[in-house]
Formats: sequence, structure tokens, C-alpha cells
Amino acid sequence: MTAKVGAFAEIESEFDAYVGRIGYSTMVTVDSSNRPRTRVLIPIWENVDGTPLGWLATYRTPIKAAHIARNPHVNFSYWDQRNDSVAVDAVAEWIDDLGLADGPANLEVRKHVWDLYRQTSPRGAGYELGRFWRTPDDPQLQILRLEPWRIQVIRGRDLRSRIWQS
Repeated sequence: MTAKVGAFAEIESEFDAYVGRIGYSTMVTVDSSNRPRTRVLIPIWENVDGTPLGWLATYRTPIKAAHIARNPHVNFSYWDQRNDSVAVDAVAEWIDDLGLADGPANLEVRKHVWDLYRQTSPRGAGYELGRFWRTPDDPQLQILRLEPWRIQVIRGRDLRSRIWQS
């Protein structure tokens, strides 16, 4: 049974619990022939004025960059052996493409994301970015801003499904 909710707050605690426990998600993009491409990554999420917002610290590989440039709609899928799952449909944008390149606002976003990963957001989701990048302004560190437009949480024990849409 699927129910739509009016506010993210109605599914936030379940979202946070599942994402925090599962950690890894499968990110889906599509190529120029509309074929899906997946990779396993760890995005982080925060609540900004009642609305979810995600961030992904990653490398800007040619394939990922081409897919997002052509079609910025992405999906993140979480699943565990309890059959609990979360699906996040979002629009992705590189922070360097937001008009923040090389400015103080860009560095502030990078520091904010670095800190969210360190503290894990939600609790359990994240890791120490210093394992892969030296500092928040490391040029190899690229950050995707993820603006969800639909999130579905499914409780495994009874397959109760709830959907939030922006």
C-alpha cells in the first residue's frame, strides 16, 4: 500500500534511519542513448527549511559529467536485507556550475559538505572525506548538489510505502 505525504517531515525519521543504517546507495544516470548507468556511492542529506537537500562528494569522471550535463535527473536507491528501502529522485548540479567557482561561497559550500560527511548526515551516512581528498578545496574533490523532487520510503516488514514530492 502506497500513501502520499504532504510534508517531508512525515517520512524524515524513517528516511534518516534507513539511509543512516544502509549508507551506500546506487546512483543511476542515463547516457545519450537513454541507457542507465549505475555506480555505488555515499551521498549525504540534510533538511533545509523543511525540504531535503543532498550532497555528493565525488570525482568528476567524464562519463558521470557527460550524463549529468545531458540529463541532470538522477536516482539514488538504498536497500537492505530487512527489505527496507529508499528511492530518491533528484536533480543534480555540480557546485562549480552554480556560479560559485573559485569564490568564497564555493569554499563555504565545500566546507559545509566536508563537515556534513564528517558528522554523518543523517547519522551513520557519510565518512571522513580526508581518506580521498586532502582538504575541502582540493581540486580533485567535486561536489554535486542534489535537489530531491520525489522520495519514497518502503518499510520491509509489511511493504508500507510512503512518498513525498516537492
